[in-house]
Amino acid sequence: MLIYSNRIKVKKITYLLMFMAAFTCASTKLSAQLKKEMLQYSISMPYPSSHYYHVECIITNWKTDTLDLKMPQWMPGYYQVMNYAEKVENISAIDSHSKKMILHKTDDHSWRLINGSHQYLKLSYDVKADKQFVANSFLDSTHAYIVPAGLFVYINNNINTPVSVKIIPNKKWNNIATGLEAVPGKQYEFTAPDFDILYDCPILMGNLEELPSFKVKGIEHRFIGYKMGSFDKAGFMSNLQKIVEAAVSIIGDIPYKRYTFIGIGPGRGGIEHLNNTTVSFDGNTLNSTAGMNKMMNFLAHEYFHHYNVKRIRPFELGPFDYDKGSRTNLLWVSEGLSVYYEYLIVKRAGLINKQSLFNDFENNINAFENDPGRSYQSLKQASYETWSDGPFGKQGASDDKSISYYDKGPVVGLLLDFRIRNATENKKSLDDVMRFLYWEYYKKLARGFTDAEFEQACETIAGISLNDVFEYVYTTRPLDYNHYLLYAGLKLDMQTGADNTKKHFLVPNDIQDQSGAAILSSWLGE
Repeated sequence: MLIYSNRIKVKKITYLLMFMAAFTCASTKLSAQLKKEMLQYSISMPYPSSHYYHVECIITNWKTDTLDLKMPQWMPGYYQVMNYAEKVENISAIDSHSKKMILHKTDDHSWRLINGSHQYLKLSYDVKADKQFVANSFLDSTHAYIVPAGLFVYINNNINTPVSVKIIPNKKWNNIATGLEAVPGKQYEFTAPDFDILYDCPILMGNLEELPSFKVKGIEHRFIGYKMGSFDKAGFMSNLQKIVEAAVSIIGDIPYKRYTFIGIGPGRGGIEHLNNTTVSFDGNTLNSTAGMNKMMNFLAHEYFHHYNVKRIRPFELGPFDYDKGSRTNLLWVSEGLSVYYEYLIVKRAGLINKQSLFNDFENNINAFENDPGRSYQSLKQASYETWSDGPFGKQGASDDKSISYYDKGPVVGLLLDFRIRNATENKKSLDDVMRFLYWEYYKKLARGFTDAEFEQACETIAGISLNDVFEYVYTTRPLDYNHYLLYAGLKLDMQTGADNTKKHFLVPNDIQDQSGAAILSSWLGE
């Protein structure tokens, strides 16, 4: 009995020690979490008709005596300086005792806050949002659209800080659409692991309409928007599902948990994100075949971007330089090849015929060949200089010496694809290049690719040198269309109008062979 009693006593002591150790470990973890730096934002809009958002940011556990706060100069996906900070007004900060802190502007998009090693700070400011555009925040009495890069300041050199966002919407509105992760059990509260993810998730609020969702490979795809208009909504979503399925079949993987198409209302432009896209959308334009086809092209382009640019990306596009912008020579790949694939996706989805596909490429060829800038600027230069020239070149300038990678990019993509197909006896194509870039650089290496690595990937797939095609990227050498079109049994006819403009047409080549017919059929997805 004595021995038994001692064993019980020993067990009790052992259990007590284990409990104390576990409690200490849990306390340590909790303490570490409480001490971890974090930014907590609260967004309100008490007077939406005034076009002003009110932003409050709680900064906790920051021990440095000085904080440099910055507003991004641009948003990834729209390669122009936006000067978001010029919309910031009434910025101030207080400590935990409501004492006003020293805060002054250091440049046109930065502020310095003298912290004094406070563990709690509250930053407040207003943001005017009066311009309707996909790359600008907007607010009125009917709805709200937030471009996070234009609303949330970050602490310099701390882009990886976790973020929470609480939205206080107009009480008359019924919904919020965003790609941000919702906080379980909390209405209108969201989190992001860092600012890159925060800036990648626009927010739309209002009396929104959601169309019936669909699933591809078990993954839900939604379409939700403001002021959607009147159109065949079931037919529209059926078409959109075919678009997603055709795009997914190219890469063979779906890398997100859920995808949301967010229609921000009538307007222009669309911007891609990792698990969502925001698009200007007016359903009233969809009641014709031409209108529906145009919208399907637009949505195919923005959707394919979640692969090509968000994941299959040039090395320079991540981590992003929110101060100066991220310049790259490869926007012709990110944007130009997304145009190329938007055409193919819509065709492979069975939504257009062969002639409509030809017409799409003819439009790009005609725009490029009638652009005087083609003799002065290469595709590489157009990509790099988009920050000054704009994505479509200097439109209407009398001394136009620039081009659009939206026009020349898909045309070079066409020639490159036919060259690869011919070199491999139609066993490989540009599709294989895109898959290789996705699986090798995004999945395996978790980084972007360089100019040389893109060219090497193409040549590895083709099994030959492709210097002849890449000259069209790096120089202003005239494109020898028919040399490459012949690989698919096609040629380019041309007519010159009375105003000396050139009009080109894709037509069957006089020389037809079995190889060309096979390449054309495979390319068309038939």
